Amino acid sequence: MIFTKKQNKYGTLLLEFLRFGIFTFGGGWSIIAQMQQLYVEKKKVITSQELLDLTSVAKSLPGTMIANVAMLYGYRVGGILGGLTCVFGMCFPPMAVLIAISFAYNAFRQNPWVHAAMSGMQAAVVPIILCAALGLAKGSVTYPPCLLVVLICLGIYLFTSVNPVLLVVLGVVSGLIISSIYERREAEKHGAA
Repeated sequence: MIFTKKQNKYGTLLLEFLRFGIFTFGGGWSIIAQMQQLYVEKKKVITSQELLDLTSVAKSLPGTMIANVAMLYGYRVGGILGGLTCVFGMCFPPMAVLIAISFAYNAFRQNPWVHAAMSGMQAAVVPIILCAALGLAKGSVTYPPCLLVVLICLGIYLFTSVNPVLLVVLGVVSGLIISSIYERREAEKHGAA
């Protein structure tokens, strides 16, 4: 049976997101690390900045970040059917595992091997998430003053009890101001030339 190019695209998306779903431990940032590695570094179909934009939009929408990122990427590549394909691929493996575990919850809960495996898995997720964050940071620091905004927000977050929503608002306002200054300078430079 010969598959059309469109069917092959959806099949590829499904397989890629099934793989992401199987190996996404530690929350939404681990899917970002996997997407960074596959789509930005290996296939080069999107840039770090585009992945950062997808992540930013996904985090601002209601629902889980993982499903939102899957839908946004799938929609970008294959429209609504692509988005639904990616969401299904992303959500099916964890759902199947949860169903299986729920039937044998007591056995899993008291098993020292399962507990040890989960502890090791949690430790392995930390560097994966750190690499994803560093990869996204490269795309988010567009202008030099943005690095200062990152450091200020990090300091405020670590050493005060300020609500993180305020930090996001600070980032938005700072980004608008910094971007407008640099765009104005660029326009003046081109106007003078």
